[in-house]
Amino acid sequence: MQKITTFLTFDGRAEEAVRLYTSLFESSRIVSERRYGAAGPGPEGSLMTASFELDGQPFMALNGGPSFSFSEGISLFVDCETQEEIDRLWDALTADGGEESRCGWLKDRFGVSWQIIPSVLGELLGGKDPEASGRAMQAMLGMRKLDIAELQRAYDGE
Repeated sequence: MQKITTFLTFDGRAEEAVRLYTSLFESSRIVSERRYGAAGPGPEGSLMTASFELDGQPFMALNGGPSFSFSEGISLFVDCETQEEIDRLWDALTADGGEESRCGWLKDRFGVSWQIIPSVLGELLGGKDPEASGRAMQAMLGMRKLDIAELQRAYDGE
């Protein structure tokens, strides 16, 4: 086992979340599942914990009950190469009750915060031309889902 693994605690929806997440990223899989027995505390047969990988990165999930919740203080950052990847992930993660935020951030239907960010963003915001980078920053600040072409146009001054 990896020394440090992100551990996500859900209120009864861990199995649904793990299945969604592993369906969205290549090289993802459910490694193991443990289910509650008759002794509980969850319903017998329901998922207690799951070990899974997203694009090779290990995670664990637990159905921990209503005393646990997520906040924006922790988010999952996804480095996206294309607009198609951004659109696909954004649509899947905001579906069925997810919430869009600003600047590429969203909260999925389970309350987990994600940053769906184009790889090129760092180059645009940290470019050699501070005016161009400033235009890209202003464009980003006005977006919810990030649009690579629009960010590039702002950087280029178009």
